Amino acid sequence: MADARFQDADPAPLALLASDVEDLTVIATLAQDAVLPVTEIAYDGRQRQLALLLNRFRWEDAEAARRENRPYERVRAVLLVRDVVRVQSDGIDRADKDLILELLTLQWQAGEDGAGLLLLEFAGDGTLVIDAECLNVELRDVTRPYVAPSGKLPQHPDT
Repeated sequence: MADARFQDADPAPLALLASDVEDLTVIATLAQDAVLPVTEIAYDGRQRQLALLLNRFRWEDAEAARRENRPYERVRAVLLVRDVVRVQSDGIDRADKDLILELLTLQWQAGEDGAGLLLLEFAGDGTLVIDAECLNVELRDVTRPYVAPSGKLPQHPDT
């Protein structure tokens, strides 16, 4: 029997928490190019949280997939924002149940006493603006990875 190799291990699901801008940058990088139907956004005012069920591109595996000549992968993940005071959307038609969103980035605009605005920016100029008491964002993979339907690495044309 051959020795086990690191690359033979099952990929561990991500479970990350951001409570500062540096942590948020990591989550933003890993969530970039995630896609989701607008129907997979849920705000619970009593629990004071916003949840998005994403189809996340596995950026952390992209280089290995390219090097090993195997398909790129996506995984279902939950992006959970806690301590939410209010959620507003700009340029997102929540009534369009067929609308698919592509997440570009997350940005934190600090306010007073730890509060601030978390901006979730989507392709096509749509933005969710989350008024929060503090920066408290979790990204958690909830399924096993699957082959990316497009089979391609997401591209970002120069603007």
